[in-house]
Amino acid sequence: MKSLTVRMARWSARHPWRAIVGWLVFVALCLGAGGAVGTHGATTADYRVGEAGWAEAMAAEGGLERRATEQVLISARSGALDRGAAEAAAGDLTARMKRLPEVAGVADPLLSGDRRILMVEVALKGEERDAKDKVDALAGQTDAVAKAYPGLRLEETGSPSISKGVDQQRGDDLALSEKITLPITLVTLLVVFGSVTMAGVPLLLALSSIAAAIGLSMVASHVSPDAGVGTNVILMIGLAVGVDYTLFYLKREREERARAGGRLSSEALVDLAAATSGRAVVVSGLAVVASTATLYLASDVIYSSLATGTIVVVLVAVASSLTALPAMLVKLGEREERSARRRAGRGKPARRTRGDGGGRVWAALLRPASRHPLATLCVSVLALLALAVPLAELKITEMSRDTHSRDIAAMRVYDRLNAAFPEQRVTHQVVVRADAARSGEVGGALRELARRADADPLFTGASRVRTSADHRISVLELKVPYLGNSDQAYDSLDHLREDYLPATVGRVGVRWATGRGSWR
Repeated sequence: MKSLTVRMARWSARHPWRAIVGWLVFVALCLGAGGAVGTHGATTADYRVGEAGWAEAMAAEGGLERRATEQVLISARSGALDRGAAEAAAGDLTARMKRLPEVAGVADPLLSGDRRILMVEVALKGEERDAKDKVDALAGQTDAVAKAYPGLRLEETGSPSISKGVDQQRGDDLALSEKITLPITLVTLLVVFGSVTMAGVPLLLALSSIAAAIGLSMVASHVSPDAGVGTNVILMIGLAVGVDYTLFYLKREREERARAGGRLSSEALVDLAAATSGRAVVVSGLAVVASTATLYLASDVIYSSLATGTIVVVLVAVASSLTALPAMLVKLGEREERSARRRAGRGKPARRTRGDGGGRVWAALLRPASRHPLATLCVSVLALLALAVPLAELKITEMSRDTHSRDIAAMRVYDRLNAAFPEQRVTHQVVVRADAARSGEVGGALRELARRADADPLFTGASRVRTSADHRISVLELKVPYLGNSDQAYDSLDHLREDYLPATVGRVGVRWATGRGSWR
């Protein structure tokens, strides 16, 4: 029995128009199904991972979850801060913000230690994931107050502003990448094949695979939520594997055509390509799928979204190379055969098929390795080691606000916020769940925890203990004066989890969890 790849290729080769039309119908159905069901985006709850995620879930259960906040910094444009004008501006800003339907509350203005900046913190309603869509309304009020007080500088930052800035920067970078990638890919294929038609085949199949994968990923998002990165992954991976898998087939078919010298039909050539390159495409695709599927083990919505996008587009690219591609190769081969017969009828020599010279090029490149294998191995290993030397100083850190690009305006304001209010750079949240009857006992343990942390230089203070309406959930927040990715911030979390919590809340015998955040 012939292998599945050969059987599929043979059917497509014998019924090329059916295969091509069928593929186009499949792409249309995928897009239609995706458009009909839409994309199910990840919610705030989907991002809750590990102990920190458990802490956030428990706090949300008691209505004590952290709200997304924006911080507005009021400072002088030059010279010392006019306290009277700054407080008047803060009052005007507070009144304006409270009138917005997006705002849950506005904290009292806070003066920095050097008395140069007055901060107004605004808490937003709704899920933190959706807060970035509400930034424009707040920014509009901030700009209005800034115009009313020309001697003052009002700047806004916060989780929503930063998220919006990061998304915009990522979108701009990806758009630029796509504008560069497509022309470069097309030019490369033109150089390789010397024909617009042959260069267009890999590109068209890759783009159609991307379109189908986008539709299917929208359907898949209802099983595994999309974190907003799925489409980007599909575009990048889809173009790479779509072109790559097509070239496997195409290059093999070109080589066999050049070797046959017109003695084999296009269908026979496709059979030969399917028996070799077709199997390689399937094995390669399944290997990518299997390795990418391990990302699901992280139980993180972002990793899961990356995995889903990659797996879907790779499988679609494999399917296109086994169905539409053989049909297109047959039609192109028949066209080339008709052209060869016309040239022969006019007494002109047949055009040389590209592909027979490729072997000579690779033979020349590999000749040193075949003649001097040991020397080639040594040189290659040394070259790879030299390239790997910079990795010795590589510092792996968590992606956070401390690592985002400072080209984002909100990040520059965030740096000034951290400099002006260092005592509030990081906040550890301790969440405790217990029976309502033990609420007083839990509160006492949390207050003892706050006293112990207050004596530790890694902490700078604690909030009051907050308790849910049903007295089952209690929350305490501890402030840390270090950046989120610093060793001191990590040490403070270790001390909290390994020393202070077991000695206080742990003795009460209740369930607790901790989370960490920067300026909420």
